[in-house]
Amino acid sequence: MDRDLVHPEAKELESRAVAWLDGFGVYPDPVERAWGLATHSADFSCRVVPEGNPEALLLFVQWNYWANAVDDWQDSGASEVRTAAVAEHGVRLLRTLENPGAAVLPDGPMTRALADLVGRTHALLTPFELRRFVEGTRDWLLGATWQAARAEAGGMPGLNDFAAMGSLANGTRFSLTWSDVARGIRLPADVLYSPALEALTDAAGFVVSADNDLFSYDKDDHLEPREVNLVNVIAHQEGCSAAEAVPLAVALRDRVMTLFLRLRDRLARGADEQLVRRLEATGQYVAGCIAWQSRAPRYASPRNRHALPLPEARFTIRYADAPVDAGTEPPPGLPALARWWEPLGD
Repeated sequence: MDRDLVHPEAKELESRAVAWLDGFGVYPDPVERAWGLATHSADFSCRVVPEGNPEALLLFVQWNYWANAVDDWQDSGASEVRTAAVAEHGVRLLRTLENPGAAVLPDGPMTRALADLVGRTHALLTPFELRRFVEGTRDWLLGATWQAARAEAGGMPGLNDFAAMGSLANGTRFSLTWSDVARGIRLPADVLYSPALEALTDAAGFVVSADNDLFSYDKDDHLEPREVNLVNVIAHQEGCSAAEAVPLAVALRDRVMTLFLRLRDRLARGADEQLVRRLEATGQYVAGCIAWQSRAPRYASPRNRHALPLPEARFTIRYADAPVDAGTEPPPGLPALARWWEPLGD
């Protein structure tokens, strides 16, 4: 995992993606445009996929800008953004991905931009890749719907429930599908969906989700009821403050990261060239997300504290020499995670 890798055509891809966003009028005004671009979606895409087909990567970049605009609507706190609205939009989006001519979304800039994305995605991806992309999108939308339902109901979920469902919303399989497409990685279904590789993918998704909950905490700390994220869930369960919950969140994250590294090493033994490349790509997904989030004004100068994003805002990251928790057993009291350790066979 290389913390500094970025696709050599990142700047050109960003420029093309922004021109595409402006061409469809995705952002309704300059302020929304500034915050939309502050997601640094191009930087995210080009760090988690630092090599490969630029045209495939451009589609991934554009999908991420579009998806972040949807995410901002879901997180806006507006009165119309209820669980029913999030679920309704999610179902209509999924049907549009599978049937581009279904005409189940209202006309507007976002829908017209989506139609362009869907048409180009169908043209580029193989049927198997397209099915994987839809599955990844479904993960994202189900996770977002669950989080909306929890916020609407009030009260924090238990940590086991959150561990099982919270990380769906980061769309790990959405991103790794595009990583494979851009890199030309073609794994057979029985390898891609093997218990060991599924566990590795889920562990990577949990780590990335935990990191995002830490980087983005300030962005949502004004919300009432409190945002459903790893820090707040642990604080609620342990009866402590958010500040006291942070080291507990980091420890759980580190234990899963330790599993990820051990499981990746186990899978690499005797792996063919395609699987080795996929294991490297999954590691780069974790490392690239850290590098991106540390530089994104969306997190480093959050909207609840700034009228406009600060372009040079960033976090200073300190990398530790060892994990906070290097335990090699599943974390106690979290059966939702325990299965990830089974492929190790220890």
